[in-house]
Amino acid sequence: MVSAKDIIVKPIKSSAANDVVRRVHYSGKVVNNSSLHFGVFLNGKLEGAMSFGSPLDKRKVLPLVSGTAWTGMLELNRMAFSEVLPRNSESRAMSVAFRLIRKHYPHIEWILSFSDGTQSGDGAIYRASGFVLTAIKKSMNLVRLPCGTVLHKMTLESSPSSARPELGGKSYYQITGGRYDFKKYVSTVQGEIIPGFQLKYIYFLNPEARSRLTVPILPFSKIDEMGAGMYRGIPKRATKANSEDHSESGGAVPTGTLQSKEAV
Repeated sequence: MVSAKDIIVKPIKSSAANDVVRRVHYSGKVVNNSSLHFGVFLNGKLEGAMSFGSPLDKRKVLPLVSGTAWTGMLELNRMAFSEVLPRNSESRAMSVAFRLIRKHYPHIEWILSFSDGTQSGDGAIYRASGFVLTAIKKSMNLVRLPCGTVLHKMTLESSPSSARPELGGKSYYQITGGRYDFKKYVSTVQGEIIPGFQLKYIYFLNPEARSRLTVPILPFSKIDEMGAGMYRGIPKRATKANSEDHSESGGAVPTGTLQSKEAV
């Protein structure tokens, strides 16, 4: 029987990782500032990818762990695994990737990741892999366009002067009068806000960095208390796995190229 021990995890080129993300990830969208990519292979075939890079607004992120250098953390901003991969592949793949990052980039102290509790899940994989939960926030930042495309507010506001097809070639700023006005945009495109939650997780590659965390660690039970539980885009009721408390225990400005010479 095939198990997670049968997968191979190694660095890959961005083009290969992006192909997997477009094919497998629920959003179908890549993160352009990703700088380090790991492929997950089964029987010699690329079936999964993990992409790491700098957060879009690093200045707001670094203070989460005091004393973090500008190149001292990364965000796991895409994780895409096909249904072919065996159970527990995600946890094993992250474990291998983190071990490689520790070895080759020892200055990177921690990993940030977010769970999309509006379309995907509440981060069960992160909880199983030793991440700590630091925030659960209600999200009203996703819009579904009439054509079915889903956009995040950050996508629009990171390039507010760029022409957008759904606006007939106009930019976000042109229809908002040069302001960040997401409601105006949603009204203009006749879109629908997708309500839900965003959950913030941190994994400490350097255990000492945990002592420098500047925000509280939330118990996993808080997910149920806030009604933020979700699995594969469907809100879920409380389960033993979802409610497990982890309060006592543990998913860009690139660092150099952050790409191994072994990439394929």
